[in-house]
Amino acid sequence: MNCAISGEVPEEPVVSAKSGLLFEKRLIERHIADYGKCPITGEPLTLEDLVAVKTGKIVRPRPVQAASIPGMLGMFQTEWDSLMLSNFALEQQLHTARQELSHALYQHDAACRVIARLKKERDEARSLVAQAERHVPMPASAPISVNASAVSNGRAAAVDGAVPGGNNVRPGISASVFEELTECNAALSQQRKKRQIPSTLASVDDIERYTQISSHPLHKTSKPGIVSIDIHHEKDVIATGGVDTNAVIFDRSSGEILSTLSGHSKKVTSVKFVARDDFFLTSSADKTVRIWQGSDEGNYNCNHVLRDHNAEVQAVTVHATNNYFVTASLDNTWCFYELSSGLCLAQVEDTSGSEGYTAAAFHPDGLILGTGTSEALVKIWDVKTQTNVAKFDGHVGAVTAISFSENGYFLATAASDGVKLWDLRKLRNFRTFAPYDPETPTNSVVFDHSGSYLALAGSDIRVYQVANVKSDWNCIKTFPDLSGTGNVTSVRFGPDAKYLAVGSMDRNLRIFGLPGDSDAMDFETMNGKRAGLEAYIGASCGDYNCRNPPEL
Repeated sequence: MNCAISGEVPEEPVVSAKSGLLFEKRLIERHIADYGKCPITGEPLTLEDLVAVKTGKIVRPRPVQAASIPGMLGMFQTEWDSLMLSNFALEQQLHTARQELSHALYQHDAACRVIARLKKERDEARSLVAQAERHVPMPASAPISVNASAVSNGRAAAVDGAVPGGNNVRPGISASVFEELTECNAALSQQRKKRQIPSTLASVDDIERYTQISSHPLHKTSKPGIVSIDIHHEKDVIATGGVDTNAVIFDRSSGEILSTLSGHSKKVTSVKFVARDDFFLTSSADKTVRIWQGSDEGNYNCNHVLRDHNAEVQAVTVHATNNYFVTASLDNTWCFYELSSGLCLAQVEDTSGSEGYTAAAFHPDGLILGTGTSEALVKIWDVKTQTNVAKFDGHVGAVTAISFSENGYFLATAASDGVKLWDLRKLRNFRTFAPYDPETPTNSVVFDHSGSYLALAGSDIRVYQVANVKSDWNCIKTFPDLSGTGNVTSVRFGPDAKYLAVGSMDRNLRIFGLPGDSDAMDFETMNGKRAGLEAYIGASCGDYNCRNPPEL
């Protein structure tokens, strides 16, 4: 009787109650902990399915070589020769590694000297430019039309009086834009009345069986941390924004990095797909927002760099028309942009407070905007009039995330004290989740696209089944933070809630779904090194860098 894994006689034999196969206890327990299934048949298997087999003490027979003294001497000589050859090979590898390390250190030292020289030249050039600007007389002012500033929409706009981060004159939201927003609202409201939960939606039983099915090292090891995630449901493509200043576009089905977007100088705080023309948005702690667009070659080019905020831009949210978007910043303003031109139509500041905005999301119908502030307030805005129509208080700490349900009735907000659910019809809080201790904030909260499930993330990931105001919202599944950082920063549902994409303060994107899913291969063992290498090369070589984009 031999073990089905090692092929040797087991020391502690156990039998699977499902398949009847014999295993070494320590080997099968480790396999079940990693994969949760039988290594031979592939069927789900738990420790409770194992039955211990009681046997007598096994006496292993001596090998033929150990039956005589000459045989043992020969065996020892063979092992000694193998050890010496192995030691010689290790010494050669050590010598080669020392040479490579010496060469790499030399290159690093040379690169540091070049960077220092370039920084010194840059600072000297900036100083000369500043001195020249002080001595050059200002030209006579000329009338500037709104249309001219809208058409320029680039570096010329900053020269013509639009100071980055200043209180610039905005053209405002026109009547035609209002009409477009109203028509979209009417159409979506009518569709929502006829909306039915799709038959392909993952069931509660499926979600209870979810486990980690893949892990992908997308960002740099020098500055680990995934801050934001978004998913293009039609293409099943995932975007991540990292502390390493890069955004990564990742194809889940193939396990390959499609593009690494470089250009921001600080961490990428928010990423958002636009469901038309391959547009993609990123915001950053460097006070800028970038509009990217995919090309036929698969690369993403930066069309515009938006510099209308004078503090960190914390959130980007796209309107249901896919023609407009809003950015929210710690400078206590939010901006309404036209996507195609990158023109800021309106910049709204709430004069009643000085807190900055830390989160933002459009209502599914598009005429309401929700924002979270650094002082624990949730503000609801009328987009057409740009006025604050409601305020929700009760949180502790900055509001880290907000999400509207698909039916438009519920709003979920996250902060240091957990998650609060708000009834938008009665403007009141009807339920609070406090899953963590006071020192552990809830970093992310999101409804799935059907409005059937709610996920939140902090020191772990939890999925709740959405109910009504009076019924209990039951916790279906709790996933541990496998990054080891204890800080899950972002979670998103895949199409039909078939999987969850999770980002933490390490560099790995983790996918949770049904074990054995045919669409989810274990890329950590097959393509993990390749994906990490592509991420490093893309970030280092700058293949997708934003090169001289127009500044707004």
